[in-house]
Amino acid sequence: MAAASLTAVQVENLEFPAVVTSPATGKTYFLGGAGVRGLTIEGNFIKFTGIGVYLEDQAVASLATKWKGKSSEELVESLDFFRDIISGPFEKLIRGSKIRQLSGPEYSKKVMENCVAHMKSVGTYGDAEAAGIEEFAQAFKPVNFPPGASVFYRQSPDGVLGLSFSQDATIPEEEAAVIKNKPVSAAVLETMIGEHAVSPDLKRSLAARLPAVLSHGVFKIGN
Repeated sequence: MAAASLTAVQVENLEFPAVVTSPATGKTYFLGGAGVRGLTIEGNFIKFTGIGVYLEDQAVASLATKWKGKSSEELVESLDFFRDIISGPFEKLIRGSKIRQLSGPEYSKKVMENCVAHMKSVGTYGDAEAAGIEEFAQAFKPVNFPPGASVFYRQSPDGVLGLSFSQDATIPEEEAAVIKNKPVSAAVLETMIGEHAVSPDLKRSLAARLPAVLSHGVFKIGN
């Protein structure tokens, strides 16, 4: 069986390697896709962050059951495809690296607003989730993100959200916070690639890269 070739993705001046290993978990993840996240301000699109979504190897078999053989065009238009990535029984590691300088509270404020809005819209926001969002806010309070600095979100299948921070693209050995709330964890990735995605660019990258991996079932690291 021929292997699909996985390559790194360049987002502005940020490089997202094809494969990373987390010293915090000892697990290896492959790059599903990466793209820019920005906002239109006074008619100009301002790029703030590059986002990469990494997946455990188990994601290939899990997603292939339903999505093998689908084209990139079919996948990018399917909300169910992205929801299956969000809710799939495999671990995800999301890296958000800054293109422009942001403080932790500046960055986290918009993330939390989007997460709360999503959870309220689907009826999963309650006292436990409000407490989880407060934990999230507290974790970002002392953090500053110069250009190139990163936040890592580790999402386990059982709903644990691990947060870690780095001044570059290096994955820290220890997580700064662990939030045990499945709706909060899912909401983070939902806001990135779900129905009201903050990064359509990331969705297009996932849809473009994953069909080859799902079709072959195996992959090799490209140049």
